[in-house]
Amino acid sequence: MLVQACSRGDERGEDTTMADRVLRGSRLGAVSYETDRDHDLAPRRMAKYRCDNGEIFDIPFADDAEIPGTWLCRNGLEGTLVEGTAPEAKKVKPPRTHWDMLLERRSKEELEELLKERLDLLKAKRRGA
Repeated sequence: MLVQACSRGDERGEDTTMADRVLRGSRLGAVSYETDRDHDLAPRRMAKYRCDNGEIFDIPFADDAEIPGTWLCRNGLEGTLVEGTAPEAKKVKPPRTHWDMLLERRSKEELEELLKERLDLLKAKRRGA
C-alpha cells in the first residue's frame, strides 16, 4: 500500500500535530487512475469453461496467450475448456501404503514367523495369568 502523509498545517507554515495529518493510500496494481477513453485495449479472446455442476463461465485471455485446458471457477470447482482439446491426464504414481513399505523391508515368510512368535507370547501370558 502506498501511503502519503499530507498535512494542512505545513502548507500554511504552522506546526502540526499527528491528528492534523491525513493519510491517503492506494493499492499497488489494483486500481488504475488512467481513463480508458483515448486508447484501444489489447486484443483479447474469451475462453468458455464448464464446471462439473453445470456452471459456465468466461475468462478473457490475451490474443497470443496459450489457453489452459482447466481453470478454477469462483465457486472453487475446476472448470474444463468447452471448446478445444481436453487436458492431458497427469501421470500419477499409486500411493504407497504401510503394507507396501513393510513388504519392502520384510518378506511374507518373515512376517508370518513374527506373527506366530507374538501370538505364542500372548497365549503364554494368558495361561500364566
